[in-house]
Amino acid sequence: MKLHTQSSMNHRRDEETTMSISQNTPPSSPKTFKHPRSLPRSINYLLKEQRLLFILVGILIGSTFFILQPSLSLLTPSSPIPQSYHGFDSVPGVITHTSTVTTQYRGAGRVPVGIGRKRMRVVVTGGAGFVGSHLVDKLIKRGDDVIVIDNFFTGRKENVMHHFGDHRFELIRHDVVEPILLEVDQIYHLACPASPVHYKYNPVKTIISFVYINIWIVFRYSLCIKACFLFLCDGGVHGFTGISDCLRCIFMFSFYFDVLDILNSDYKTNVMGTLNMLGLAKRIGARFLLTSTSEVYGDPLEHPQKETYWGNVNPIGVRSCYDEGKRTAETLTMDYHRGADVEVRIARIFNTYGPRMCLDDGRVVSNFVAQAIRKQPMTVYGDGKQTRSFQYVSDLVDGLMALMDGEHIGPFNLGNPGEFTMLELAEVVKEVIDPSATIEFRANTADDPHKRKPDISRAKELLNWEPKVPLRDGLPLMVNDFRNRILNEDEGKGN
Repeated sequence: MKLHTQSSMNHRRDEETTMSISQNTPPSSPKTFKHPRSLPRSINYLLKEQRLLFILVGILIGSTFFILQPSLSLLTPSSPIPQSYHGFDSVPGVITHTSTVTTQYRGAGRVPVGIGRKRMRVVVTGGAGFVGSHLVDKLIKRGDDVIVIDNFFTGRKENVMHHFGDHRFELIRHDVVEPILLEVDQIYHLACPASPVHYKYNPVKTIISFVYINIWIVFRYSLCIKACFLFLCDGGVHGFTGISDCLRCIFMFSFYFDVLDILNSDYKTNVMGTLNMLGLAKRIGARFLLTSTSEVYGDPLEHPQKETYWGNVNPIGVRSCYDEGKRTAETLTMDYHRGADVEVRIARIFNTYGPRMCLDDGRVVSNFVAQAIRKQPMTVYGDGKQTRSFQYVSDLVDGLMALMDGEHIGPFNLGNPGEFTMLELAEVVKEVIDPSATIEFRANTADDPHKRKPDISRAKELLNWEPKVPLRDGLPLMVNDFRNRILNEDEGKGN
């Protein structure tokens, strides 16, 4: 009974406390209901403060400018624009190409401002070399921004120094066997020693594959670790009698692998350099052009050579580091196209000559010209009846740019179908330089192709390209360049 009375009293006390608190607390106001806006915020923003009116006035002013600007440009005198340029020394009787940067619309029609070709950001590997520097010249003249990557193994700064003050030109000293990160629209991959003297100097660098190199590095260090382990655990059983023997073993392994690493640098350029540039093209969505070579045909059994011909290459010959390296580069290029959807182009370049060639690179034209200028006998290997086709460098550059800007993958032969024997070439050099020049015959080199002549019908049809500079017109331009450089070379030696 007492327990019930106590609980009822507690309950009554709680009710009184609650009532007192409610009396002292002001009544809360109900949350006001927000009426939804009748118009979306963006439209409401435009309608306030007459913003829509100002937008319409701005559109009207801009439209008036675009409509009247071409007419105004016709009323104002303008400086004459050259109708064509060649990008190289002028060649008599050669058809030049109109610039694609300047607008084609003159004096007719109403054309909006800025209509024309989009300015490209282009990287040229090997851009300080013979062909690369001429390609850079024409890209700059076209209005593109150009980045040159070169390690100066065969390239020369002098070939691109005239662009150093141009804000659209950039030079990076870099070896393409190492990755590089850039943002570009197009990649011209020219980096590789192309002359026999250079690629035979370091044949394996022209050719070791990416996977093989990485496996080789792992194998090297695993063997060194194993040698230490054998010494520490059971050196006596395996013939290690002291720490000096263990260190000698490690040194021996490292020495042999270092020698192989030194030698492995020509296929490395073809394969690893191509892999790195293809990887860059894949990451940034750039179009990639590989400059391959007519050497992929080897000593051809088909004459002239079409792109469908698979070649006749000696895989173990002294020239195979270059031949097989380029064939592998073509394979990688097509695999990236099929497997990673990279936009690619492949050009197979035939013998090319012109200013800025290396003076003593072992190629027949540069050899003959340099020897004739120096009053030395021109060296002919074999009987001199081997044939070659020679294109001037400006023709090649036109072909490379037509291929890059076109819609066809290739491969395309880029060369001059005019065919000369070595003796005929020697006679042309004598006519241009020194009629009294003599010829010296020597034993032929290994795997020297007997005939080389491109079938360029595919390039004519699909690229609308064919060479225009005959040998007798282009050779004097090369001779003038060589004569100046040899003269400066002799002055530097104090002769």
